[in-house]
Amino acid sequence: MSALRPRTALFPGLLVTTTAVAAGLVPAGAVHAVSGPEAAAGQHASVVKLNIGDEATGRGCTGSLVDASWVLTASSCFAATPGTTLPAGAPALKSTVVLGDGKRIEVAELVPRTDRDVVMARLKTPAAGPAGITTASAVPAVDADLTAVGLGRTKTEWAPGKAHAGAFTLNAADATTLTITGKGTDAVCKGDTGGPLLNAAGELVGVNSRSWQGGCLGADPAETRTGAIAARTDGLREWIDGVRATTPGWQTKALVQAGTSLYQAVRLPDGSWTGYTDLQSKIGSLGGIRSTAAAGINGDTHVLAVSTSGGLFHTVRKPDGTWGTFGDVFAVANALGNLTQVSAVSIGHDLHVVAVADGKAFHTVRNSAGSWSPFRQINGSLTGVTAAATASVRGELQVGIVSGGKPYHTIRQTSGTWLGWGNVAQAVGATGPVTSLSMAGTGDEAHLVIATDNGTRQYHTIRNFNGTWAAWGDLKGVLGSVTAKSVSAAAVNGELQVAVTTTDNKLLHTTRHTDRTWNATVPAPLVGITGTPGDVAITATYTG
Repeated sequence: MSALRPRTALFPGLLVTTTAVAAGLVPAGAVHAVSGPEAAAGQHASVVKLNIGDEATGRGCTGSLVDASWVLTASSCFAATPGTTLPAGAPALKSTVVLGDGKRIEVAELVPRTDRDVVMARLKTPAAGPAGITTASAVPAVDADLTAVGLGRTKTEWAPGKAHAGAFTLNAADATTLTITGKGTDAVCKGDTGGPLLNAAGELVGVNSRSWQGGCLGADPAETRTGAIAARTDGLREWIDGVRATTPGWQTKALVQAGTSLYQAVRLPDGSWTGYTDLQSKIGSLGGIRSTAAAGINGDTHVLAVSTSGGLFHTVRKPDGTWGTFGDVFAVANALGNLTQVSAVSIGHDLHVVAVADGKAFHTVRNSAGSWSPFRQINGSLTGVTAAATASVRGELQVGIVSGGKPYHTIRQTSGTWLGWGNVAQAVGATGPVTSLSMAGTGDEAHLVIATDNGTRQYHTIRNFNGTWAAWGDLKGVLGSVTAKSVSAAAVNGELQVAVTTTDNKLLHTTRHTDRTWNATVPAPLVGITGTPGDVAITATYTG
C-alpha cells in the first residue's frame, strides 16, 4: 500500500479544488495497491478488484464481498465527477468485479450512503466461494493498530493482481471518517480506494477513501507522507443488512423471541443471514413480547406478536425493509382471554391466523384490504389445546394442534367449512408428549414437524393430498442430539426449511429438498440478539 492522494488519483489529469485536494489528499483510485507485503494465500479472500469503465483506460478500485451478491466499496469509485453525489441505480459506466480466481461479474446496481464515501454494489450473478467480510460494531480506539488491504499499486508494481496489506495506526475519528498513518513505508496507493480497513480481529472498521500515496509507484517522488482517510463502517450493520435484504430471489424471514424482545432477520438466496433487528426498538414497544408468528404475502412479511400482557398485535414489513406500526388485532377481531400462542399462513393475499386462548383454538382472516373477520373457535370439541400450527395446501387451510400432548389435524376447505379433527397419532404412530409443532405446505403435501418428550426428540411427517400420512421420520439424523425449545417450518421456493431453537441457545437451520434429501443442519448466526433465544417463526417471501 501507499499513501493518501488527491482526487486526481481517481481522475487522472483532472484538477479538483475541494478541501480534500487542497489538503493534498486524493482518492487512491486508478490501477494500483497497498504498498505493504502481499497477503498470504486465502487470507483476504473477500477482497475483490473493481474495474469501472474501460479496463485499459478506466478506473480501478478495491472492494469487499459482504455476501455472494454485494460488494462494499467507496462511492467515489463510481462518481461521474469528483465530489458529486452518486445516484442510486445502475452504474453510469460498465463496472466489473474481479474475484480472486479471476472470474469477472458485472455490477448491476449501486446503493450509496449519502453521508460518507461508501456504496453497496450488487452483482448481476452471485459470486460463489469466498465468505463475506464481518463489520465491526464499534470504532477502534485512537492509536489502535489497523490493517489496510488493497489491489492497487505497490511501491514497485503497477497492477500486482494480488491483495497487499499494510500496517496503520489510527490517529483520529469523527462521525464518518478515520484518519490513519502508515507504519514505516506502508501506504494506501492508487487502486486501493474502497478496500477494507480492518481491526486486530479482522473486522471491517472502514473503507479506504483518500491518501497521500507517499512511496507509491508513479506518485510524486518528493511525497513521503503515508497518511490516509477511510470512511467509517462501524455502526452500519443495519444499513448494510437492509441493502442486502433487497437481493432478488426467495428469502426466509426469521423471527426470534428472546427475553421480552422480538428480533427479525433475513436468510438470503445465497444462504447467508443478515443480523437481527429489535422490532420493539424499531416499531414501538408492546411492553414485552413472548411469542410470534409470521407469513409472507406478495413480498410483504406479516408478523404477529403476543405481548407479555396477553395482547395480539400485527405489523407488516415491506420489501424495501420499512415497517408498519403494531396494530391491535383484538380491537378489530374481538378479544380472546389467556392467549398463549399464535400461528399464521397466507392463502392468496389473505392472512389466516390461528390463536390458542383459554385452551382452545380460534381462527380469523385478514383480507387483502386489511379487514379482519371475528375470531371463531375451530371445531369446538377439543379443549386443553397448548399449541397450534398452520399450512396452506392447494388453497385450503390445514391446521395442527396439540391437545393432551397429542397432535390433531383438520382442514378448512375453500368453501369455509371445517372438517372434523383427526388424531395424527392414529394415522402416523404414537410419540411422546408433543411440546412444539409447526406445519408447511409444499405442492400437494402438508409437512408436520414436532418436538416431543420435553423437546428431546424431533419428528417429521407428510400428509399427502389424498389424506394418507407417511410414517414419522426421526430427525435425530438431521438435527443431531438436541433439545428443542421451539420448531418452525416454512415452504421456500418449493422446499421445506426447518428452524429450531435449542436449550443450548442456538438457532439451527436445515432444508429438505424435493428429492427428499436434507441439507446438513447448521447453526444460524444470532448477530444482534440480546438474551436467550426462545420462540422462533420462519416464513418465505420473494423479492423481485
